[in-house]
Amino acid sequence: MLRRVLLQVATQHRRCIVSPYVSHEFRRSSSHYLSSSSQIGNSSSVEHLEGSNQSHETSAQPSTTVSIDRSGLYNPPEHSHEPSPDSVLVKHLKGIIKFRGGPISVAEYMEEVLTNPKAGFYINRDVFGAEGDFITSPEVSQMFGELVGVWAMCLWEQMGQPKKVNLIELGPGRGTLMADLIRGTSKFKSFTESLHIHMVECSPTLQKIQYNNLKCMADENSNASVENGVISSLAGTPVSWHATIDQVPKGLPTIIIAHEFFDALPVHQFQRASRGWCEKMIDVAEDSSFRFVLSPQPTPAALFLMKRCKGAGAEELGKLDQIEVCPKAMELTQTIAKRIGSDGGGALIIDYGLNGLVSDSLQAIRKHKFVHILDTPGTADLSAFVDFASIRHSAEEVSEEVSVHGPITQSQFLGSLGINFRVEALLENCTDEQAESLRSGYWRLVGEGEAPFWEGPDEQAPIGMGTRYLAMAIVNKKQGIPVPFP
Repeated sequence: MLRRVLLQVATQHRRCIVSPYVSHEFRRSSSHYLSSSSQIGNSSSVEHLEGSNQSHETSAQPSTTVSIDRSGLYNPPEHSHEPSPDSVLVKHLKGIIKFRGGPISVAEYMEEVLTNPKAGFYINRDVFGAEGDFITSPEVSQMFGELVGVWAMCLWEQMGQPKKVNLIELGPGRGTLMADLIRGTSKFKSFTESLHIHMVECSPTLQKIQYNNLKCMADENSNASVENGVISSLAGTPVSWHATIDQVPKGLPTIIIAHEFFDALPVHQFQRASRGWCEKMIDVAEDSSFRFVLSPQPTPAALFLMKRCKGAGAEELGKLDQIEVCPKAMELTQTIAKRIGSDGGGALIIDYGLNGLVSDSLQAIRKHKFVHILDTPGTADLSAFVDFASIRHSAEEVSEEVSVHGPITQSQFLGSLGINFRVEALLENCTDEQAESLRSGYWRLVGEGEAPFWEGPDEQAPIGMGTRYLAMAIVNKKQGIPVPFP
C-alpha cells in the first residue's frame, strides 16, 4: 500500500501543481479556500464620524471628522457570537480608533491581535497542535524537521564547514522543528558542535515550551560567548532567545529557518475603487462592532503598494480588484539578505502562498475552524498568503551578494531530500499504530488532496498539502546553488 502511495506522490512531484486558493488542514482549513469574506457595505454612501450630523453634500468637513467611503465593499456575514462585554484587547483597539479620530489599517489590527503584549493571540498561550488552534508541519511528522536538518547540514558543507555558525529560527512555535533537526543531525558532531541556536520568539509562554522541548539546561561551563548560559541536551548545543532577529549577534556565518512565519506578518489590504486603489481600514460601527471601510485618501502604505506593483505586469494587475502587501515581509527579507550577504550562509523560507501578487487571502482560524476576521479579536489566528515574488524582489534589491532560488513545492523539496527513503526506514521498526501515523503524516507533507489509502471516516481523512506550501532559499552567492533547488 505504501509503495502505491509513494508512486502516487512521485507522480505529483512531476506534475508540480500549485493551486493558489486552497487552504490547508494544518494552519488553514483543508476543505476549501476561504477569502476573508469580511468586506462591508455595497453602498455608495459616505459616513461622517465623530458626531457630524450634516449631509455629505452640505457639510464643510470640519477638521475633527473623518469621511469614510464604503463604496464597492460587500456585506459581511453576521458574527457567530452573541454580544458580550469587551475584552481587554477589544477595548484597546477601540481606544486606538477613538484616539486617532478614525479607522486603523488592517495591518495594525492584525499586529495588535497577534502580538499585543498583554492580550495578543500568540503571547500567553500554546496555540499549536491538536489541542490548540492549528497544526503545523513539524507537529505532523518528525520527518519534516529531520529533512530541514538535512538541508541545513548540506548548506553548512557548502559554506566550507565553518567552526561557528548561528542557526536562527524565526517563530519556532513549540520548538518541535528545531528539536527534530538537532536530534536528526546529532550523530554529525562536527555540524552540531559548530552551532549556536537562536530562537526568535516574542511569546514568553512559547519560550518556556521551546526550552522544555529542546531539553535545555543550565550550562555549568558557560562563559561570555554563550549569552543565556543554556544548552540543549539533545546535542550539547547552546541556545539563546531573542524578541527580534536584529538582537541576534552578527559576524558569524548564519543559517536561518522561517517556517510558517511570513504568513503571520501584518498585511495591508487595498481595494480597487472608482478613484483608484484605496486601503481597506477597520472602524467602529454605531452598534460598537468592528467593520471594514475604505480610506478616503492615500495612506502611507500606498507607497509599498506602488513599489510592489512595479514588479507586476499589467495583465496580472488587471485581473485583481484587491491586493495585499506586506511591508514587514519586505523589510524582514532585506534584513535577512543583508546579513547573509555580509556574514555568509543562507535562509530557508517555507510557507503557503503564491509566486505573484496576492489578492484577498487574510483569514482567521479558531480551534481548527474558520471564523470571521473581526470576531472576538485575540482569540483566533490571523494569517495571509505569502507573496514569494515580493520576497525575491526585496532580497535582490538590497544585496548583490545573494541569490534567490525557488519557490518549489514542499513536495518537491522534501522528496528531493529523501523523505521516501526516510518513511520506509521508519516503517521497518514501528507498531501498526505508529505505521498508520507515519503514513498519514507522510501524505499530509507531500501528497495532494485526500489520501487514497484512507479507510476511516471521511472527515478524518489526511489531506495532502505538498503542493500548497512553497519553499524558497536565499543564499550567499559564494555557496553556489543550495540543494535541492534547480
